[in-house]
Amino acid sequence: MVSAAFTPISYRVVAEPTVRVHVSELACCAIEVGSAVALGLLQPEAPQDAPARIDVLLVSGTVTELLAPAVQAQWAAIGEPRLAIAVGACASSGGPYWDSIVVLNGISDLIETSGYIAGCPPDPRRIIDGVLALVPTP
Repeated sequence: MVSAAFTPISYRVVAEPTVRVHVSELACCAIEVGSAVALGLLQPEAPQDAPARIDVLLVSGTVTELLAPAVQAQWAAIGEPRLAIAVGACASSGGPYWDSIVVLNGISDLIETSGYIAGCPPDPRRIIDGVLALVPTP
């Protein structure tokens, strides 16, 4: 069972409002997503927003065996078309915890991954630029 605490938070990319971003806040890199909101790069999704053209799941943080089902459930809950992007070293490759027996070596072991945003943590602008670079143009 997936706890409500693992429900992704949804935002719209200010530069491309048809892109909905769901943030799986597992660890440190999620703080940089909060900085993207503070910088005006993302805005919380509002009920009156038009339907999204594409949904993006940002997985930020260390994915452990215990958290893996929650990430899979988040991915399954997002409609098509969709992309999954690993944000930061931990979501991309396990980061400094890569050799732990309970840490996955990145989300690509778990869900179909469209891209990676490097950093520990990546800058908020780099996160948004990475999302926009990976989203197909309309």
